[in-house]
Amino acid sequence: MSEPCVHFQFGLMVTGQSEEEHLPKLFKSLEESGLCHFRVIRRIGQRSPIEAKDRQIRMVGTGRIIPDKDADDIGFPARRFLSRNSCAFLLLIDDLEHDRRMKASEVFQRYSIIFDTLLKRPDLRKRASVHFLVNMLEAYYFGDLDAINLRLGTQFTEENIPYYPDDLYQDVENIRHPKNELKKIMSGFDEKEDGGRILETLDIERVLSKPDTCASLRTLFAWCHKVIQNYPYYEQSGFSDQYQLEYGVLSVITGQQLENL
Repeated sequence: MSEPCVHFQFGLMVTGQSEEEHLPKLFKSLEESGLCHFRVIRRIGQRSPIEAKDRQIRMVGTGRIIPDKDADDIGFPARRFLSRNSCAFLLLIDDLEHDRRMKASEVFQRYSIIFDTLLKRPDLRKRASVHFLVNMLEAYYFGDLDAINLRLGTQFTEENIPYYPDDLYQDVENIRHPKNELKKIMSGFDEKEDGGRILETLDIERVLSKPDTCASLRTLFAWCHKVIQNYPYYEQSGFSDQYQLEYGVLSVITGQQLENL
């Protein structure tokens, strides 16, 4: 960037309906700094690794292989968004459900190739990143039980937490199907209406308070945090390390993008 940014625009490309309507609320603690704003610019639908050869095309002059739909839905809109504002940054955010986790690297690669191919200018490419919600957005609600209790009228605590993750650290990113767990708690749970209300009060600092959990979510916030550090008066902004970024675990897949900023 030729001039330091005093305000950052984060555009979100999302894969689900709930995310399209409510995901900017996840970043409200970052927006409270006054340094940035988040908005959904496009719902793109979920992508999986490309395996069938008849679904592939070779982009002329690039040597890359991407489907036309990826270019039209993701690549070209990303390029338009980033080209309009040198202080704009793009986050492509996908749910990484349990049955897709073994292919996380391949899914990440598919999205990354789109950006590598169509964001050829280095100043554009470094401003686009790919991240995962694991296993889905609803997992993080369980990281702040007060937010669930307030919306669903429950009285859960750390001692009677209503799920059984797969490891000893109770990492909410290990909940196999958090949406189903919420429906067990409240039979009429609506992921858009009830989920949106939960997000309004969700304390993301609490969700990320355990440094050995939530690697994917922390990486997402770490990327945004590193962008905002370009603010010329960052040290005086009062924006501190709220998310265990110094010692907390990061995703081995999406964390590599931090080196590109």
